[in-house]
Amino acid sequence: MLSCPRVLLVPVSLSIVCVCALSSVSRGQASHAEQVQIKPPLLRTIDPPAPDATAADLEARAEQMRASKLYLDALDYYRAALTKEANSARLLNKIGITELMMQRYREARKSFDQAIKADRKFADAYNNRGVVFYEEQKYGPAIKDYRRAIAIDATSASFFSNLGAALFAKKQFEPAVLAYEHAVQLDPDVFERTSRGGVQAQLPSPGDRARYDFTVAKLYAKMGYAERSLEYLKKALEAGYKDFNNVYKDAEFAELRKDKRFVELMAAKPPAL
Repeated sequence: MLSCPRVLLVPVSLSIVCVCALSSVSRGQASHAEQVQIKPPLLRTIDPPAPDATAADLEARAEQMRASKLYLDALDYYRAALTKEANSARLLNKIGITELMMQRYREARKSFDQAIKADRKFADAYNNRGVVFYEEQKYGPAIKDYRRAIAIDATSASFFSNLGAALFAKKQFEPAVLAYEHAVQLDPDVFERTSRGGVQAQLPSPGDRARYDFTVAKLYAKMGYAERSLEYLKKALEAGYKDFNNVYKDAEFAELRKDKRFVELMAAKPPAL
């Protein structure tokens, strides 16, 4: 017998909705200038996990599908790998990340709980569970988990960056700045990427984002990264940071104020978005 690939229909309620503005209609049709149309259900034709595949092969295939945003199929392959490598903290963590990307926060937290239970020293699982709490606006538990991750592995810039984001969300700005400063010391590019082993939190409100941009600009200026500092100053300007004039008073910007590019940026003053 020939094996048939699996075809998965995504329910209409999960399909992308597009709003169409029609500029013209054909003869005999009514005009609907503002109409909402549901896109056809998505079709996928991914073969189910092969029974004789190794755990490593299944995990590698799941990685490819997760990178392609085929999250449901990736979960199937991760879970199939888990049946061959029972109680693997690594696989449970990857399942949790995939569920987190799907915004299935309850399921993701459960997977990270299981990963931590399987390996109490698995820093990434604590960090990632912290991201779930952060996304649920439970900043206190998020901070506790980030600190647990840091206690296990203090070499991850992403952990400190996430801690800074949660402290920022709680308006604890001074400790947030210290966390961010530590993150930059570990990895000057930490704000330009997400963690490979985990998930990096994002700031929720425009006001916090503007202050974040200014804070990062100050950190880069303090460490002598003029170009990066100017980049984040521009972002803070565009975000309408209300205390932006502190750039002329803060000691961290003393050297940057001598830079010709700083003078040009201040002269141009891009409008707030």
